[in-house]
Order: sequence, then C-alpha cells, then structure tokens
Amino acid sequence: MKKIDHLACVTCSKTYGVDDVDYVCPDCGLDRGTLDVIYDYEAIRPRLTRRHLADSTEASQWRYWEILPLSRRELCPPLRIGWTPLYRADRLERELGLKCLWLKDDTGNPSASLKDRASVMAAVRAKELGKDAVAGASTGNAATSMACVSAYLGLKPYIFVPERAPKAKVAQLLVYGATVIMVRGSYDQCFGLAWEASQRWGWYSRNTAVNPFLGEGKKTAALEICEQLEWEVPDKVFCSVGDGCIFGGLHKGFVDFHRLGLIDRVPQLIGVQAAGAAPLVEAFEKGWPEIKPQQAETLADSICVGYPRDQIKALRAARHTGGGFMAVTDEEILAAQRRVARATGVFAEPAGVTAIAGVIKMKEAGDLDGAERVVALVTGHGLKDIDSALKAAQGAPIMVEPDIEDIAAKLAA
Repeated sequence: MKKIDHLACVTCSKTYGVDDVDYVCPDCGLDRGTLDVIYDYEAIRPRLTRRHLADSTEASQWRYWEILPLSRRELCPPLRIGWTPLYRADRLERELGLKCLWLKDDTGNPSASLKDRASVMAAVRAKELGKDAVAGASTGNAATSMACVSAYLGLKPYIFVPERAPKAKVAQLLVYGATVIMVRGSYDQCFGLAWEASQRWGWYSRNTAVNPFLGEGKKTAALEICEQLEWEVPDKVFCSVGDGCIFGGLHKGFVDFHRLGLIDRVPQLIGVQAAGAAPLVEAFEKGWPEIKPQQAETLADSICVGYPRDQIKALRAARHTGGGFMAVTDEEILAAQRRVARATGVFAEPAGVTAIAGVIKMKEAGDLDGAERVVALVTGHGLKDIDSALKAAQGAPIMVEPDIEDIAAKLAA
C-alpha cells in the first residue's frame, strides 16, 4: 500500500515525491527547507482504526506502521522502542492542585531516551537507501540513540558532539562502537560539521530538520498518548525543547490522528526551554517569523541549543495549537528533577524534567487552570548526567563504622 502522498517544504510549499529528495527543499536550503511528510490519509483511514489498534499486540512504535514513512518492515530492529508508560502522577498533581497530571516516561527506551524513536527511523531509511554509514550532530542523546540502533543494524555511525557532552553519554557512544568526533565548540558548530561530512563522504544524515523522517518517529509519542488516555485528548502537553524536533513531531502526531478521525481535537502544546538557551521563547513572544541565534548556556545539555534547527515546525506547532513557549532556570530544573524523583519514582536527566519544571512554574504562577488535564514528557534517564543529579540531590551518604550503635548515633545526630 502506498502510504506517503508527497513531501512538502514548510517554507515555499513546493512538493516532492518521497524518493525525489533525501533531505531538504533544494530551493529553500538547510535553514528554511525542512520538509513535511504528507500521507495518503484516505487510503490509510480504513486500515488504521481504533479497533485495529485495540487488537494489536505490537508493544512498540511499529504498531503505527501504516502511518510511518518506511517501506520495508523486515528491516526494522526488534528493539523495544516506544509504547512507553504513561504514569498518573497522583502525588505531584495533589501537591500542585491539578485535576490530572500524567508523565509520559521515555527513559525506558533502549538507549534511555526518547530520541530512539527518531534514530531508528533514520537508521532503517539508511538501510532502505543502501547506505552503510550514518552521521549526526548531538549534545548526547540523539548520538547515543543513533549509535544504539546502528549497532543492531550493522551501520557505522559517525557522531559529532561538543566537548562538554556528559561523560555518561560519551561512554554509551563508545560502548556501542560509534566513531565519536568531539568538537571544541558548540552543538551548532557540530551540526554544521556533521552535515558537511555527510555530504563529503556520502554518509546518511541524521541531523535534525535536515532529515524529514526524524519527526515521524518522535510523533509516535503523541499517538501513544491518545491511545493510553483512551482517546480522551489532554488539554495541554508540555515538552522540553532544544532543536524543536520533538515538539514539532508531537504536533505532527496529533494532527495525523486528527486527520484520520481518531481524535476530535489537537491539544495545546507548551514548549519549555532552559532560560540560558531560550531562542524559541524570545521568537514566539516577539512574533518573529524566525530565530535570532543565541549563545546557549545551561546544565540541561540535551536542550543547550542556541539556534534551533527545527524552528519553523516548532513555532508552527505552538501557534497552530494555541500553545506557546516558556523558560525555566537551571535551579528550577534541578528542583524539578529532585521533586519528580521523590514524588513519582521517575529519575530523569535535567532536560528530561524540564517540561515538568514548566508545569510547576506555570501552575505556581497561576497561569495553569487546575481543572486542566496535563501530560508532560520525560525524555531522558537521570543516569545520563550524574553530575547534575548529584547537584539536584542536595544530600550525601551518612558515613558510619560497621557498628549498629554508630549507625544509631549518626541517625540521632
């Protein structure tokens, strides 16, 4: 069955066949030529129904095969990517005075982040095109996920990361067998180098916004939320934002399900950025059509981006859903990391709890109606950045002698 109708440029609206271009609109180029994947919704509608999904035994994102852009199902690895839990955060919602708060916990994916949803799309597409190597720029999570799925599929990953990337993420890369190119510079510089290298040596590019298939993987988180809430769409969905690909992908997922008649509306999407890396917040608030680059600085390395590459889709998602963007400080992020772990048992890295930091800040400011039904995405595991976790913990072990009386004395002190 033909699934994709065409690819469409987000800037000039020119359309292409799925095999006509691999990356961006040739007329609009890297910064403005990001492509949308547009499906043949009329053909898909009879095949992808609520009944079909209810009967599915596929416990991964491949349950949505009919509306994913790949063509060769046999190439998809059996790694359990997606169909992650949606937890009701009862204690946290009571503390905040919210009617309903759910956490979409993607820390259990194979490389421990939501980015696996996108990387597997790029890896399988590379195999479909006969490529044997992939390249991409990352602050850490996209890199480790690309290395993870590449290891299974036998692809050679070339990963460009900034020098400040957390050691735990670099360790993952090396264990997976990636060629790690550590750049003495920013993520934005890594992005440019990864693209140049992919063009020079023919590697398939995983770069955000350059590759139109990435958002199609990330949209599956939205599709799962719809199913897991039994088709009752939440009022607001909060998501941490760096490059904007997850945010734009969520929007695409909700829109695709709406076009298929599976949901009756699209929720408001709220993007949460770190205050030291918030160009989308500024652009949205000032009504700019595009981003002004910033010097990014935040401990939430996964969203430490000064020039979001998927800016057009991200800004469109906020505007089309009546949502928006907001910023939280590093201190608010660390406080959320500690609070979420202690109230829900979910241990997330700083960027992984930035969305929840946004929920807390908006509610405490009186800008979030307590009756609203809210979902916040948790995008990466806390063990990916131990240094930040230790800062958030605000505690230390109690050192004792191997003597019960010493323990009693120390506990009483």
